[in-house]
Amino acid sequence: MKSKPVMVAEIVDDIRRIFQVLTEQSRKVECETSLIGSQLWVMKLLDETSPMRVSDLARRTYLHPATMVGLLDRLEAKELVRRTRSEEDRRVVHVDLTAQGREAVKNSPEVVQDLLVNGLEAHTDLTLKKISEGLGEIVAILGAQDVPPQLFMSSLLNLPKRAARGKK
Repeated sequence: MKSKPVMVAEIVDDIRRIFQVLTEQSRKVECETSLIGSQLWVMKLLDETSPMRVSDLARRTYLHPATMVGLLDRLEAKELVRRTRSEEDRRVVHVDLTAQGREAVKNSPEVVQDLLVNGLEAHTDLTLKKISEGLGEIVAILGAQDVPPQLFMSSLLNLPKRAARGKK
């Protein structure tokens, strides 16, 4: 078994690596597209399958619907997406890429959120539980249980906040 100082050093280095990848990928996306990663991720999903309902898009990105609406507001203001109400059910809103949005997605860089979600979804429930518990411990160590989750490299929050993990 590794010594405690070695394990602590490895954990801290792994956290540094995570931040490094998140920061570098997010900057690359912003530099190349003038979008934040979550905006490009939404556009890439729409490029694969559109039109999509706002609620389905929120579910696919693990974002709260209100957060998704904020993202879509910004994309719509840039004329990259359009929203239309369903004729059958006026409560349902569909989202599609505009021609300008499709062009922006072409040759765009990989989005770290997509890598992360696809990687996590490939794991078993047991492995996900271990990852969640480990991250929950780190969140508790940092006293960040009540900090609202902010989208990568963005001021948007994913609200309403979920119940704090690990509170006893």
